[in-house]
Amino acid sequence: MNKIKSFIKDESGATAIEYGLIAALIAVGIIAAATTLGEELTALFESIGDKLSANNAT
Repeated sequence: MNKIKSFIKDESGATAIEYGLIAALIAVGIIAAATTLGEELTALFESIGDKLSANNAT
């Protein structure tokens, strides 16, 4: 019976799960930021390429 009580009170696994969830949340945030930044960079480089092409055509 004491082993069951000590197992129920043991919170070391819960801490590991919490750290795992925090790491997953941070990863999701990084992926979202990288995706947004990547799209903005693509648009910027396309704009620069269009301007260079327009200058070379004249």
